[in-house]
Amino acid sequence: MGQRKNPRTHGRKDPPPVNTAVKSDNKTAERHSIFSWLFVLAMLGAWLSVGVVWFELVDYKDVVGSLGGLYDADGDGDFDIADAKVLLGLSELPVTSHEIPLEKGSAEEINIKSEETESVFSNKEPTEQPQSESTPNDETSVESTTDPTTQLKTEPPTATQAESESVSTPVTHSESTDEQTPDAKSESEAKKKKPKLLNKFDKTIKSEINAAEKLRKKGNAEESLRAFEALVQKYPHSPRCRYGKAQAEDDLAEKMRSNEMLLKAVNTYREAAELPDAPHDLIKATLKRRADRQQFLGRTRGSLATLDKLVQMFPEDTSLKNDLGVAYLLLGDNEAAKRVYKEVLAAAPNDGFAKVHYGFILKSENKIAESIPYLREGLETNEPGTDDGRFYFHLGDALQRIGDKSAYDWYEAGYRRGHFASVWQRSLYNVAGLRAQPWWTAKETGYTDLVKMLERNWLTIRDEALSVLDKNSGLFLPEDENLRETGDWGQFTLWQQGRKVASSCGSVPKTCALLERPPETTGCKRGQIKFSVMQPGTHVWPHTGPTNCRLRMHLGLIIPKKGCRIRCTNQTREWEEGKVLIFDDSFEHEVWQEADSYRLIFIVDVWHPQLTQLQRQTLSPI
Repeated sequence: MGQRKNPRTHGRKDPPPVNTAVKSDNKTAERHSIFSWLFVLAMLGAWLSVGVVWFELVDYKDVVGSLGGLYDADGDGDFDIADAKVLLGLSELPVTSHEIPLEKGSAEEINIKSEETESVFSNKEPTEQPQSESTPNDETSVESTTDPTTQLKTEPPTATQAESESVSTPVTHSESTDEQTPDAKSESEAKKKKPKLLNKFDKTIKSEINAAEKLRKKGNAEESLRAFEALVQKYPHSPRCRYGKAQAEDDLAEKMRSNEMLLKAVNTYREAAELPDAPHDLIKATLKRRADRQQFLGRTRGSLATLDKLVQMFPEDTSLKNDLGVAYLLLGDNEAAKRVYKEVLAAAPNDGFAKVHYGFILKSENKIAESIPYLREGLETNEPGTDDGRFYFHLGDALQRIGDKSAYDWYEAGYRRGHFASVWQRSLYNVAGLRAQPWWTAKETGYTDLVKMLERNWLTIRDEALSVLDKNSGLFLPEDENLRETGDWGQFTLWQQGRKVASSCGSVPKTCALLERPPETTGCKRGQIKFSVMQPGTHVWPHTGPTNCRLRMHLGLIIPKKGCRIRCTNQTREWEEGKVLIFDDSFEHEVWQEADSYRLIFIVDVWHPQLTQLQRQTLSPI
């Protein structure tokens, strides 16, 4: 008998069997997926907060600057990125400090417009520079302003290797990219210790100060000055308003290229520092800037007085003493500078800035061996203000003079730092792109007519030189650049820095008449025309000239048959009577006089042939 079907289930398909384990896993996965998305969103929110702070996705100054002191976590009178980090738990509350970590600038980088007493820094003249530097980026911090001295640097030495022959030597100190550089550390410290430029009253008018400062930061110097002038009139006892006015005048002076406006800024800086209840940081920043602007205007003694006042007010700040030492050097008072740097090194034995400057002074006093450790150790600190071509130059020179072959290690280091065109060519005041080779022919210079004229008239030139050679006349003066190791070397100058020495030419009129016409020589503001006499037993140290903008011609007048020679780089040559030798004295050269009688030559400097007429007219004298 067949099986009986249930009428209720007849014609209906049975559902497929369900795997309960899989269903359970799907629900679990769905819950996990939702949780994962929530977690991702939460993490994105956290990273967005970090990104806002660390990568400045939002300009806090525009968005929350108006909150004033409501969320002032770091106590500087406003809400900024530093406060946001504190509120987000990304940094600690800063320790209040009255110290401003001011970057030191090298004395050699300061533009000097005065013609005061020469110093150890003034053996090479700087070029004309703009009136001022760029405006600061932070309304309350002087650290955001580039050190004034760095903006006034003279013609930068060429960094490209422009030599025909080179020396390969190892660098004596490594430049690891893994470690934080001193400049980066200084910047980091500056952010941690933002100077406090607002007193209690100024914090109450911070929004008004910000509005005027915003105009200044945008480059609207005239509008900013008007805004700060109105604030000074409204709040005459506000140091911050007065400081803002001085900065606006400073900016406008740069824009107008006006010394008169810059002088107003100098006076306003003084007024700001003298107001009652001026914060220490504001006083320090204001007077430092005032001293720099005074120096720029050529008021070197006024700058010295301002720095001296700063040192008296902040005797523990060695950076101010270092700046004071530089001011003394610029005035030519090496002894006073030496005393200052001794004080700094007594308090801070590892201060690199003080070491290189102290060593530099010792070198200028011809204390060669004593100068070396100070120059070397100072450079090895890599502190701001130490990485300067002159310190590499003089350390290498000092080492050469004591026979230490590591001199070329330091020359190589200076080259790698961009201070020298090459290890051989170590001049510091250069024009980039000029052909660089130690020895030249007349044809290569393009001055063939001048060379032919000199060689054609060499007897006339020689006879006039002999007429003034008598030692009793006193016309030949001893070489005074400390280039001789031994011997007797005298010079009689006819043209200096493109200017005729009339009294000298009166003694040798025929020679001067011959040279009146060629502008490439008498108009060479970076050279000389002179007679040179060298006695037997004279040795001139290896040295380089100050600039690559000139070539040097030597016309032989009286040349002993043997014993007189000159080396330029690794090529040595001898003079001939009536013939011209041409070389580039920005390359290392050395002279020996080992003959039995004196050697007499005529030196004529000429412009480098690749300089344009505009460059010849505008380059400063050396």
